[in-house]
Amino acid sequence: MAALGWLTPRRRSATARSVLAGEASAEAARKITQEQELATAEPEFPVHGDDRAAAFFDLDNTVMQGAALFHFGRGLYKRKFFETRDLAKFAWQQAWFRLAGIEDPEHMQDARDSALSIVKGHRVAELQSIGEEIYDEYMAERIWPGTRALAQAHLDAGQRVWLVTAAPVEIAQVIARRLGLTGALGTVAESVDGVYTGRLVGEPLHGPAKAEAVRALAIAEGLHLSRCAAYSDSHNDIPMLSLVGHPYAINPDAKLRRHAREMDWRLRDYRTGRKAAKVGIPAAAGVGAVAGGTAAAIALHRRRR
Repeated sequence: MAALGWLTPRRRSATARSVLAGEASAEAARKITQEQELATAEPEFPVHGDDRAAAFFDLDNTVMQGAALFHFGRGLYKRKFFETRDLAKFAWQQAWFRLAGIEDPEHMQDARDSALSIVKGHRVAELQSIGEEIYDEYMAERIWPGTRALAQAHLDAGQRVWLVTAAPVEIAQVIARRLGLTGALGTVAESVDGVYTGRLVGEPLHGPAKAEAVRALAIAEGLHLSRCAAYSDSHNDIPMLSLVGHPYAINPDAKLRRHAREMDWRLRDYRTGRKAAKVGIPAAAGVGAVAGGTAAAIALHRRRR
């Protein structure tokens, strides 16, 4: 039996050096694990209590499905501000832009002139009151819950949240107030003694103009843009997104999705799977809203005749 002794494990007491080696190995493993966890963990964002940070949200197809100006137009049409042919023409311009993914200068100029001619001579207070009604009728149910939650996270962190949109500032302010946001930057139509003149103050708040508006507001409010966030669905807003330290692509069109991936920006898509798959056709949901709204408006007009 003694010959089989080699099969039985021998108990050897650990030496001081082996104990030290084991403890050092365990400590090294713990440090590596902690470092890996820190490297992969999402930093706290938005940072609570950072009053030098704010968030800037595009409106159309970012916060709300479809174009705010079109929904507003539907409301004005319902109130007989203009004729069916004007609505159909505007809808075609919007659909062309969404499908092509680029802006036709003539379309943009024509749509802008049409909108201004519609409100010319009306009081600002009247349009603001109508805007409240139109929000309830057409816009409230089209707010993206996911984007709304992102905005609320900034508010809960004690930060200011602004809409930044090419839509008329009066519409944008109504939406911002209803969502409990800080305020809105939008296109400003000239008014004299509270009556619209049919002209703009400057140009529409679009593309690079949005970035300039955000920069100006940051200076006025004492914000640090490197600590701010911006959210948009459109490649036209790359100047605004590039201005802040935390850019997000929300329901992005094809060009923005591509750019966001190249720049390692965060992406969020709150569309249905089918619509999200159609990112090659920018904001396909917006096209559907335009076409559907036009059909509904024309049908309503025919019933009244």
